[in-house]
Amino acid sequence: MSEHCPECGAEWRAGETCEADFHLLLGWESEYSGLGVVHHLTVLVFYLQHPSRYSPEALAGARAELAGFVERGETPHEWRRRNRVKLSSSNRAWKITARPGAVGGYGREMPWRLRTPDVAAGGPEHYIENVREWARQAQAVLAAAPGGSENHRE
Repeated sequence: MSEHCPECGAEWRAGETCEADFHLLLGWESEYSGLGVVHHLTVLVFYLQHPSRYSPEALAGARAELAGFVERGETPHEWRRRNRVKLSSSNRAWKITARPGAVGGYGREMPWRLRTPDVAAGGPEHYIENVREWARQAQAVLAAAPGGSENHRE
């Protein structure tokens, strides 16, 4: 009997959770030269597909960040430069991580086509192209979800 992730719906193969696969991906970035070029996408898409880790405000910001990377071709450097003042902990009144009563969510099941285990199954030799495709597909799902970033669950 297989288990599924309660947030993204991924089937956990051989008992490996999305969290375990996420850490495998991060390990590849450390072990194999050049794979870190998509680190920003790996972390962002993993968290967007597991939104209870974010506050509602951070989830909305993460959605905008992914759109900037995928649709407008922004780089992490450009994004950090543009948002440095706004996101500084001394300037924002909201938390990035979820807190009781402030947990990110979409208010409905999201039809993700690629998930963390799918990227892990592709191996390190296809990592960069798989992460980029994962980001493109996640952005397409999020762009088609009306008001999704405004919904949250308690």
